[in-house]
Amino acid sequence: MLKTFPKGGIHPAEHKITAGKPTETLPVPKTAVIPLSQHLGAPSTPVVKKGDMVKAGQLIAKSSAFVSANIHSSVSGKVTKIDNVIDTSGYRQPAVIIEVEGDEWDEKIDPGKTLKKEITISGEEIRKRTEEAGIVGLGGATFPSHIKLSVPKGKKAEVLIINGAECEPYLTADHRLMLEKGDELMVGITLLMKALGVEKAMIGIENNKPDAVDHLTSLAVNYKGISVHALKVMYPQGAEKQLIKSLINREVPSGALPIEVGTVVHNVGTAVAVYEAVQKNKPLFERVVTVSGKSLKNPGNFLVRIGTPVSELIEAAGGMPEDTGKIINGGPMMGKALNTTEAPVAKGTSGILVFPASDSKREEVQKCIRCAKCVSICPMGLEPYLLNAASEREMWEIVETDRVLDCMECGSCSYICPSRLPLLDYIRLGKSTVSKIIRSRKQ
Repeated sequence: MLKTFPKGGIHPAEHKITAGKPTETLPVPKTAVIPLSQHLGAPSTPVVKKGDMVKAGQLIAKSSAFVSANIHSSVSGKVTKIDNVIDTSGYRQPAVIIEVEGDEWDEKIDPGKTLKKEITISGEEIRKRTEEAGIVGLGGATFPSHIKLSVPKGKKAEVLIINGAECEPYLTADHRLMLEKGDELMVGITLLMKALGVEKAMIGIENNKPDAVDHLTSLAVNYKGISVHALKVMYPQGAEKQLIKSLINREVPSGALPIEVGTVVHNVGTAVAVYEAVQKNKPLFERVVTVSGKSLKNPGNFLVRIGTPVSELIEAAGGMPEDTGKIINGGPMMGKALNTTEAPVAKGTSGILVFPASDSKREEVQKCIRCAKCVSICPMGLEPYLLNAASEREMWEIVETDRVLDCMECGSCSYICPSRLPLLDYIRLGKSTVSKIIRSRKQ
């Protein structure tokens, strides 16, 4: 029987229409707009100014706090200004704007395609290079990866879990990465294992990617301690806590991190980025992005420089369809609608989805019929209908007591609700408000 998590979950239509599309390299943009906040935590502090000439891979903003990440130029050219721009979150954020001139890379980067398998540095040096390269979680959370590699005193990592589930509908960037950069992935996993001091790594892949399962299984025999596990197709299988439960049957306590149960979770894209950073001296300045939608002429997977406008990805996919109703950054379950196609690609941009108007309208909200479907499918064991009602009425004490901060915002409750209640909208409001209340108590 295929492994999966035991509580809740749904199976939305997959729409993996780009799974068979090999990754194409998108041309370098004429202008790169590189946000200073592309990660969970504090924005980075710029170390360049207007008029500076930069190369691809050069540090342009330094991490400014414990939870933060370095940012590097994805292009070569002149810094024209540092200004506030609308990013994929829909808010104005500071960004370094670079007019592109050629494509000159930093001299330290090894641009060759030859696999560098031998590992000659210490675990601490791996962690340091990961930090210097600005690696963050590429599965969407964008948590700085070097922090995950710093196991807290008194804790011990026993197993590394690699997330290849890619359970969101439409998205196939990780799928293509597993097929096209399997060996780089394996070396990246080995580097992460050494940094954590673990001898065991488990790759979890949903069973709708049998080619990836077979390919990585054949490669894993050449890498000590790495195993590949096919998982049942069930959303949100790729969430950290659900993946841990599926693979090692351990349950992360409420409010705790995976290290509490002896594990650390990294996305497959993150592992490949670690390989490139450590073995090739290449910072994180480009990533694979799925561009998909039912009406697109040329949906596909594209290797894209950070800072490239979303409009150029849509053009590469055949241009904006006439029936477009909504453009989403990320997957349809957890992604957010964009209000401009000039928003730049960031480190956490896994997909750009172009939805027709017919699929973009919210249905009329009806009264809750107390069917409890949202309760039965919640993978965290919450009561979404109650959190929705309490948030709507600003009953923040109830919202906090009923564990709103445990919500991962997977959207399963809104998807399944027959009354079409905006459950996730109010739960997000509750989460942000309760978080502010908790922070104010600590001041």
